[in-house]
Amino acid sequence: MVQESYLRKFVAPEFIYGSGARLLAGRYAKNLAAKKVLIVTDQGIMNLNILGDLEEVLIEQNLEYEIYSSISPNPRDEEVMDGAAVFNSEECNLIIALGGGSPMDCAKGIGIVSSNREHILDFEGVDQVPLPSPPLICIPTTAGTSADVSQFAIILDSIKKVKIAIISKTMVPDVALIDPFTTLTMDKKLTAHTGFDALVHSFEAYVSNASSHITNLHALDSVRLISSNILPTIHDLQNQKLRSKMMMGSLEAGLAFSNASLGLIHAMAHSLGGLLDLAHGESNALLMEHVIDYNFYSVPEKYLKIARVMGLNLKGLSLDEKKDSLLKHITDLKNQAGVNTNLKKMGVSKDDIHSLALKAINDPCIVTNPRRPSVEDIEEIYHNAF
Repeated sequence: MVQESYLRKFVAPEFIYGSGARLLAGRYAKNLAAKKVLIVTDQGIMNLNILGDLEEVLIEQNLEYEIYSSISPNPRDEEVMDGAAVFNSEECNLIIALGGGSPMDCAKGIGIVSSNREHILDFEGVDQVPLPSPPLICIPTTAGTSADVSQFAIILDSIKKVKIAIISKTMVPDVALIDPFTTLTMDKKLTAHTGFDALVHSFEAYVSNASSHITNLHALDSVRLISSNILPTIHDLQNQKLRSKMMMGSLEAGLAFSNASLGLIHAMAHSLGGLLDLAHGESNALLMEHVIDYNFYSVPEKYLKIARVMGLNLKGLSLDEKKDSLLKHITDLKNQAGVNTNLKKMGVSKDDIHSLALKAINDPCIVTNPRRPSVEDIEEIYHNAF
């Protein structure tokens, strides 16, 4: 049903999708008046051919560049500040992010720090960034985070050990060059974790209280693409057709959540990742069915729509049985993908739960969750995930 009575906005960068898209980076950098480029990537990318390809297309355009790769899997505040110092000292005027969510989020942070001359942690929250970044081009190498099209950046506060969310239109890249070829570098584990990250993006965007007809279209198609292709992709890692479907699913998830925002799964996962430096996609996956169980009766028709898109036959079942069928399907999908851990296995102590819940309740993603939780509710969900 089209929502006509609510004001909704939809923000997205220019994006080019398809084989060879990454090779347009030099041309786009030149069009954006680049003089010297800061390439932001991580150590995992440094020895791959995709970095060499990027360097070649910049050289073809007679563009100088500097590489900054001192980035952790969960980018830290000091890494952003160090990157901004490199950007300024090398007199760069454009940023290209090459990698997964960590380099892209770090690149976004470097951009706004260099423009606003403030510490990255000062921008926490919604619409707290006065000046936009220098031009930013993103080349994603994973099918999951969708940082290349979103207005989100997630940065780890290394002192407080909590991930902060920076949400602003200034976080939206100028251009995203989305080339499924880059995802051939991912192993089974990373493919599974990033795939579930994208699936959670779609779920949470669809049930968000800030969703719209446009975000719903993208979210549901993303659920369809990812849920039906994640297992085949995990078992056939070099299949470019499957990789393309996963990349499209990730793109649509990003367009959805960037505009409808997220929910309690991400709020709780951010708290977990900040405490123990855990993989974000895995944190989302382990919390997934526990939060859906908590949310279900607030928007049952939406969760049932998701279930049908995932191919479940719910005819003749009671509402409780339909919910259980969806939860079982998600659990089975996780088990088959090898993402079947729990909080205990990940090193979380029950003594951590109260602190985790206090941090999660203050995460901005919680605002658009379809059910408003209490600290006690969040504690119970964490307990259920042990």
